[in-house]
Amino acid sequence: MKAIRLIALAACMAATLDASAQEQEIRLFSHRGGRMEHDENTFSAFQASYDAGYRGFETDIRMTRDGALVITHDSSLERTTDGTGTVEEKTEAEIRQLATKQGNKMMFLDELLEFLEGKEGLYVEFEMKTKPEALYPEERLHAYCDKLYDAVMAVKPADATFVFTSGDYRGLRYLQAKHPGVDLLLITSKPCNDETIDLCKAMGIKRMGATMDGTSRKAVKKAHKEGLIVSLWPGQSVEDFMLGAYLGCDYMCTDVPIEVKGWLAEKAPWIKVKY
Repeated sequence: MKAIRLIALAACMAATLDASAQEQEIRLFSHRGGRMEHDENTFSAFQASYDAGYRGFETDIRMTRDGALVITHDSSLERTTDGTGTVEEKTEAEIRQLATKQGNKMMFLDELLEFLEGKEGLYVEFEMKTKPEALYPEERLHAYCDKLYDAVMAVKPADATFVFTSGDYRGLRYLQAKHPGVDLLLITSKPCNDETIDLCKAMGIKRMGATMDGTSRKAVKKAHKEGLIVSLWPGQSVEDFMLGAYLGCDYMCTDVPIEVKGWLAEKAPWIKVKY
């Protein structure tokens, strides 16, 4: 039934998308290295996505008590590792002693940047995980942003697009003020609509990461007319990708990068996707 629904959706898209949408290329990137196919935010996850042909990645960065930058989504250690407590309360040495639930080492920013070094055609979203805000008061937040920005930009290949993303306005505003022209994306748990379009415009941020739920093709077209780049989430299935493509997004994350890439190659090769 799932395959039938997907093929029907692909046929519907082919029949209804206008000529300009047919020319659109969607940049698909691997969310946390493909968190539903691999051990999220680990070297093995990013390597598997790269080996499958992806050059687009998203990751999350938190800071330990002594200032080390760790590749991990949650502040709490319980969901993904064999540790307890929070990342921000641990030292770098303590984090290095932990393993993920699947037995992999936790990854640090310098290790991810070493993995990315020398690779061509990269698109990477570095999500600044600075909530709960109590764990990142202003002085610590600024130190985090400076350390992250300096490390990332020091190794950025000339042809790469490196984007700093967050749902915490504080970090985005700080980078924007200190580094005019920095590539930023505002993450919102709301759809692309008049409210989120106006918010991005007011903040002077050209990239929006919005939810597909509640987003319409009309709203995405309006965002484009306002000069915004629209990235949609979540991307937990092939169906999610197909919906995002129908809505007209420019970028989309996927938790199942290998499954989506294989399905598109076989069932919908006419959809223009850059991996």
